[in-house]
Amino acid sequence: MQNYLFTSESVSHGHPDKIADQISDLILDYFLENDQNARVAAESFVTPKRIIVSGEVSCNFGWEQKIIDTKIRELIKKIGYVDGLFNFKDIKIEIDLNKQSSDIAVGVNEGEGLNKSEGAGDQGIMFGYACNETKNFMPAPIYYAHQILRRIYQDKELGKIRGFGADAKSQVTMRYLNGKPVEIDTILVSIQHDKDLSLSEIEANLKPLILSEVPDKFTKNTKFLFNPTGQFIIGGPESDVGLTGRKIIVDTYGGAAPHGGGAFSGKDPSKVDRSAAYLARYLAKNIVAADLAEKCLIQISYGIGIAKPISFFLETYGTAKIRDSEIANYLTENIEMTPKAIRKRFGLNKPIYLPTATYGHFGRSHIDESGLFAWENLDLSIELKKNLSKNKAA
Repeated sequence: MQNYLFTSESVSHGHPDKIADQISDLILDYFLENDQNARVAAESFVTPKRIIVSGEVSCNFGWEQKIIDTKIRELIKKIGYVDGLFNFKDIKIEIDLNKQSSDIAVGVNEGEGLNKSEGAGDQGIMFGYACNETKNFMPAPIYYAHQILRRIYQDKELGKIRGFGADAKSQVTMRYLNGKPVEIDTILVSIQHDKDLSLSEIEANLKPLILSEVPDKFTKNTKFLFNPTGQFIIGGPESDVGLTGRKIIVDTYGGAAPHGGGAFSGKDPSKVDRSAAYLARYLAKNIVAADLAEKCLIQISYGIGIAKPISFFLETYGTAKIRDSEIANYLTENIEMTPKAIRKRFGLNKPIYLPTATYGHFGRSHIDESGLFAWENLDLSIELKKNLSKNKAA
């Protein structure tokens, strides 16, 4: 289809599933801050009265449940859950973190087992995607869905708008003509609010902010929907429980590209579910930035305990200016894709993960985010232009 509607959604930092993601990445950061080689797989379950944290951890320091408990409460307070049934003071927190399986560790740790290289922490298939629809090489619907919520909560934090809670969702439907996004058909925002805030007041507060984020794609035909049920007073875990990894499409490309492996949050970089997905995004983004293609999808697969990828797949949907096979061959011959190499390229053993747990892991500026999101760097595009431009000219 060349002419169609396509929709993506985003959720706020106060959405129950995103609370769980943030808790899992907060725990990961805590362990990496104290041991950069820690192995962590932390899962979180958030309910109105209880938070349960479980998973596997191996590290070289004596971690304390009390410190993790305090950090979780500080996070919940910062998100905005100060009063109500779910609040940072009264919530019960259960922490059950066990040691990583020795069967996994022997395949992951360098110098152990039959494979002397640092192997992948699990089998899996990971995808990366980029396109030239937006300045950050992301699909337009997910880009605008994230931007809308980021702007709303930025203004809320600055005190420019009042009466809104921490829980919200946005949804953006784009109209595509000849495969290109030309206008926003529908914008939907459901946001938690005080009981004395009317629908008309919600629209009056939010519509100007939304329009400032989508000026070039808003037209007279664009439809706006605010809290379609009429009210959204009860929100957060009080209205729906949260679970780590349940918003993986929000985390990636809004459904515009496949999602292969598992969730990201709570996993250290030995888990290729996360680190290889970052690499795949990096490669795809730099290909598009180098003007070798208008859009690019990459799949990389791994086997547990094996360092090098089992397979590498590249697709540019007929938009490449040279053969896909030439681009793929260059990448597989010149880019090391082992877990250890990915870790070093992006500095993934640092406590950098909590900011990734909200508003997407991709499309974020590594410069604007104080050195984070290194997989969004465009340094490889220079090399690709230099070494593949002659093929393009031919």
